[in-house]
Amino acid sequence: MATKEKRFFDTLKNIFVGVPVEGESGYINLMRIKARYFERVMEPRLRKEIDESLKPFPAFQEELFDKLYSFFHRYFTESGSIGFFFTPYHQSVYEQVYTDNQDVMLFWKTARLYYVKTDRLFRSMKEEVDGFRFFFDVSNLEHKKANEKRNLVFTFKERWDDGTLAFTVAYSERGRQTNMTEIRRAIKDALGLSRYTDAVPSEETLTKAFRLFERQSEVDYFICKDAKAFLREQFDLWLWQYLLGKPGEEPEVEWTETRLKQLQTLKRIAYRVIDFIAVFENELVKIWNKPKFVLRSNYVITLDRIYDRKPELLERIIEHPGFTEQVKEWQDLGVVGGSFSVEALWEADLTRRHLHSRYRFLPLDTRYFKDLELEILGLFDNLDEALDGWLIKSENYQALNTILRKFKEKVQTIYIDPPFNTGEDFLYKDKFQNSSWLTLMENRLELARNFLCNNGNIFVHLDWNANFLGRSLLEKLFPVLMEIVWNTNATKDEEAGLFSYKSFGEKYVRQHDTIFQASKTDDFKFIKLWKPNRRTTNLNIGWLDLISYPNKPNPNKIDDYDFFVEKYDEEGSLKLERIAVEEKIYPIGDIWNDIYSFTQSELRTSENISFGTQKPENLLRRIIQSSSEKGDIIMDFFAGSGTTVAVSHKLKRKWIGIEMANCFNEFYHDGEEIKLGILGRMKIVLAGDKRFVAVGRERKSHLSIDINWQGGGFFKYYELEQYEDVLRRARYLEDDLFTPPPNEDPCQYVFLRDPKMLEALEVNLEQGTVKVDLSKLYEDIDLAETLSNLTGKWIKRIHPDPEDPTRPGTVEFADGTTADLKNPDWRLIKPLIWW
Repeated sequence: MATKEKRFFDTLKNIFVGVPVEGESGYINLMRIKARYFERVMEPRLRKEIDESLKPFPAFQEELFDKLYSFFHRYFTESGSIGFFFTPYHQSVYEQVYTDNQDVMLFWKTARLYYVKTDRLFRSMKEEVDGFRFFFDVSNLEHKKANEKRNLVFTFKERWDDGTLAFTVAYSERGRQTNMTEIRRAIKDALGLSRYTDAVPSEETLTKAFRLFERQSEVDYFICKDAKAFLREQFDLWLWQYLLGKPGEEPEVEWTETRLKQLQTLKRIAYRVIDFIAVFENELVKIWNKPKFVLRSNYVITLDRIYDRKPELLERIIEHPGFTEQVKEWQDLGVVGGSFSVEALWEADLTRRHLHSRYRFLPLDTRYFKDLELEILGLFDNLDEALDGWLIKSENYQALNTILRKFKEKVQTIYIDPPFNTGEDFLYKDKFQNSSWLTLMENRLELARNFLCNNGNIFVHLDWNANFLGRSLLEKLFPVLMEIVWNTNATKDEEAGLFSYKSFGEKYVRQHDTIFQASKTDDFKFIKLWKPNRRTTNLNIGWLDLISYPNKPNPNKIDDYDFFVEKYDEEGSLKLERIAVEEKIYPIGDIWNDIYSFTQSELRTSENISFGTQKPENLLRRIIQSSSEKGDIIMDFFAGSGTTVAVSHKLKRKWIGIEMANCFNEFYHDGEEIKLGILGRMKIVLAGDKRFVAVGRERKSHLSIDINWQGGGFFKYYELEQYEDVLRRARYLEDDLFTPPPNEDPCQYVFLRDPKMLEALEVNLEQGTVKVDLSKLYEDIDLAETLSNLTGKWIKRIHPDPEDPTRPGTVEFADGTTADLKNPDWRLIKPLIWW
């Protein structure tokens, strides 16, 4: 085999499959499939076609492979991703980026890709540190599903005969950390020593060894949106430049007929290589954009909403075996005391016994009462309309893409505070190359735009790290863009302090953040907000509680308005109280100096559980009240600690919160510390939000908004199937895939014969029936919500199975149609299992 031919095929395999990685994950499964596809389909077919094409001019073989190598090695990373990675600058880029209509265009090298995640290319490795030999085994390492931050945990496994100390490596679960004391003790015991000697590596030596292992390459994973179009376009530019040369360097070459035919052959072979690459990349695009199954769903509802509709059902819930676990959860959340008893739920008056007013808003989680869940849901005539919100655990692109049909053009306000090189503030990766961040954000903002009502707004909260890139991206996606400056340090307009700066070796002094407000049209909803002059004597005036009504013919003067503040009386009824004009009320502008920031360490839910958040609730209160009204839907797809959804709920908006990290749960581990997660926070909000206490400074504005929030609510939370899950479960059969009929083009039919996730179907050819059994794929699939997302139809009722009332039988949608949940039509679920 010619040297250049071998180099080309070796390189093509390496760049197509990617650098070998060990462990257990869908990505490793993907690499195995890629490798088999290359070896059994791609390489043999290409060799055959190349040999046939070179028959007229065999001397062109070496040059052909050299030019193919020169082109293709530019466009792949070590993860197998396709894009502008090692491409030299050329003049033709101007033709591809700028148009007559747009003389300024944001362009970056990963712009035509989907950003998936960033992860390490871990491989088992040996190393020597301070005279000790170490081996790290990653053969069973479970890789990350998305961009959550996860630390590695090292565990001593065994000592080999040659003295090598072997370790297993895993990602941390539930706050587990590397235990140096246990490791050194285990090594001492393996050596048969009764005490520690120099034969046992010190903690310093172990730390060095672990850090050396962790230096393995970190790469970004992408999927090319249209690999065929992208690579063909790039090849045409490359070939054009080869033929004509760079400007000023035009070659003086006489193009013979033979030479032109050789170059035509080069192009034809390059296109075939691209076809084989693209057919696999397109399969990944289909998996990435496949609607995802809803898994492990539950509902949270306060006791009053059950008791007011069916008191006897609440009695049965209290007698249910799961109620003990429910009480334990309430105690952990701090919404009841340690001495709480069931009897405390009730109080009696002259008429009857009824639910105690102190405990009306305790949040009940149906995961403790799954056999009663359908009966609870049956209390509502229109289930989705009755819900206050949806909390979704998922990588946010997968979530946005899955729920888009259900919430398309129904969201009034979106607020996000995305990560970008902020250090330790986020619970998921926040160290990005500019291009990776732009791709991550563009992918998600393009989807988010489709959720907005025509008069809706999206607010993107950025600090100095990303505000320039964020502005450029938002200008590309939205025709209307405005800017708000939030002074995070100052307490008064005249106390802004120093300029913000960052110099070499010095920490950035953060004085303000930028919040961009964007919309699809200039007819966006804007509600003018008012606040009192800081010298006012009326301390009851809340800056966002004000409602103005014109009482004179000239609406342009503030004096022509009567102002009212919302107040609740002792019975909980809303009243309006007039505010005197002389209180010097004035409108809120786009520079916000009156909302204080705070550090994560300043909030706790109890002595043992801390609460980390970057944003004061009053910041979100101002954003939400200026852009929406009661009943509107608010969304945050970087939900974090849940400030957006918490404030939305208190302001009587519906809400959607999307979060992928461990902070989704009631509690999560951050090292050795236990913190309150978004699900736990929302349960506390439903209970009345009276549990937060300050640590350090006494500023009420740090803690929660003062809008007389009493409590109550009803929301749903669930997880979504992930891209990684599909890669792990999808089946690609070697027999059919890798032995194509000789006269068929594999690029036309490859992957169409594979079962993928069709194992969920049981086909009876004799009877002509197809039975669906989704339990073969996942446990705890919520098919009603899955179909609601898939079809875009809102759920009205879930009817129990007549043979087993604890299980769903049919779902009734708001448009009057129904779907069988016990024996679903396979055609309905086809997009979920075969693509």
